[in-house]
Amino acid sequence: MSRLPGPGPLPPGIAESYWMATASAAPRAGPLTSDTEVDVAVVGGGIAGLSTAWELIEAGRSVAVLEADRLAAGVSGYTTAKVTALHTFVYDKLRRTRGAEAARLYARSQQEAVERVAEVAAALHVDCELERVPAFVYATDPARRPDVQAEAEAAREAGLAASYTEETGLPFPVAGAVRVEDQAQFHPRRYLLALADDIRERGGFLYERTRVTGLSEGTPCRLTTENGASVTAREVVVATHYPVFDRALLFTRLSPRRELVVAAVIPAGDDPGGMYITDEERTRSVRTAPYGEDRLLIVTGEHFTPGTGDTAERFARLAAFTTEHFPRAAILHHWAAQDNDPTDTVPLVGPFHPGAEHTYVATGFGGWGMSGGVMAGRLLTELIVGRALPSWAGLYDPRRLVSTLREAPAFLKHQATVGRHFVGDRLRTTHVDSAADIPPGGGAVVRLGGRRCAVHRHEDGTLHAVSARCTHLGCLVAFNAAERTWECPCHGSRFAVDGTVLQGPATRPLEVRAVEED
Repeated sequence: MSRLPGPGPLPPGIAESYWMATASAAPRAGPLTSDTEVDVAVVGGGIAGLSTAWELIEAGRSVAVLEADRLAAGVSGYTTAKVTALHTFVYDKLRRTRGAEAARLYARSQQEAVERVAEVAAALHVDCELERVPAFVYATDPARRPDVQAEAEAAREAGLAASYTEETGLPFPVAGAVRVEDQAQFHPRRYLLALADDIRERGGFLYERTRVTGLSEGTPCRLTTENGASVTAREVVVATHYPVFDRALLFTRLSPRRELVVAAVIPAGDDPGGMYITDEERTRSVRTAPYGEDRLLIVTGEHFTPGTGDTAERFARLAAFTTEHFPRAAILHHWAAQDNDPTDTVPLVGPFHPGAEHTYVATGFGGWGMSGGVMAGRLLTELIVGRALPSWAGLYDPRRLVSTLREAPAFLKHQATVGRHFVGDRLRTTHVDSAADIPPGGGAVVRLGGRRCAVHRHEDGTLHAVSARCTHLGCLVAFNAAERTWECPCHGSRFAVDGTVLQGPATRPLEVRAVEED
């Protein structure tokens, strides 16, 4: 009988984010156990949620933050942690699709976010390893040189301290690069936990292990949680990375992607001196962080849709890139991160939907959540408090219409991908013929009793089965052997092998199914 291959080998080192491993693991708060009332309830305890809550506390509002897991332990705990206004090739695209003024507003809002991080870190005396360094977008293919030159020109016209160069600190030649001065990198979890502590010390409420499952909009609004307790608030901010409520249909304008990360210690003399990214080779991003007398090299890339392809093989390619170009690198950590790309490039921050009066959303940061989350905190606070809005507020309004020329191609591509999984996955008779085909540590979708089930075989040989239908909108999940998770390729929900929700937009677990060895 043929069997699925077992999980492939992973890079050496700890399978955990370096940021998570080197910041306090102690919980900041317990779960919500009784009904409470505040001015503003913020759903989500990552950089967008905590930045919004902190800015609202500064503005004199009472705030509660509700986090499904641990604060700063979701996407924000697994980021590359670049705080920059240089977002790959965004400025030339914005200049062409939305005009030069939109590019200027985008640059201004993102650079202001960079400065806000530095300002807040200094005010709170946070030891978050904040460093001001240049950021680079580069290409190695000479045919891409005109693209790089156009991006440098567009970024400079947008108001950034941008220049074109063919010299970088990378240990390999580039065809061209955009360089932007005075950007930042930091330890994101230390920064965010400092924000959380300051929120609590100033009277804010923090709730961990509190998954929000319902939202009733009104005057006031009401949030319900899976343990039955509720929060009543005049205003609600949904900052869960991917919105956990579908009433705005934002899932039609967001496409999820995962990227892999390896972190390796290198001699200080091998530091390339800046933050680098290219969209070649399915993305390659390079930066360093303090590591005693050495430096920690952080390499990110191999982006892919959740639930598709061989993650172990992708890790192998990323590790090979790292050791090829940095031969003295010793890999210490590896992990994965997840982001959501908006179909028109720009994040969605503002009123939740066209009829919303007291609900707001922050999502679609496209891999640039550090600056984007801080920007969102400032913008949402101005909207809620009723102060004069920054000049760039309208750029991010989620209620903006889909533009046929600007957004429709990406929109239609995303919907075609979702449709292919939603329909195509069901046309297959099964993903494997039998649970007996699943090796220890592996998983697959198997038809059991006429129903498709997601079956995982533990290392001891025992089987565990759950429903294969994602509880968000019903797409079939797929097994990620490298991370031992079930993932939805349609909208990015992730589940543990026992069906527990790891990442939304799903809020309900996969139902447990009975399974026996064939």
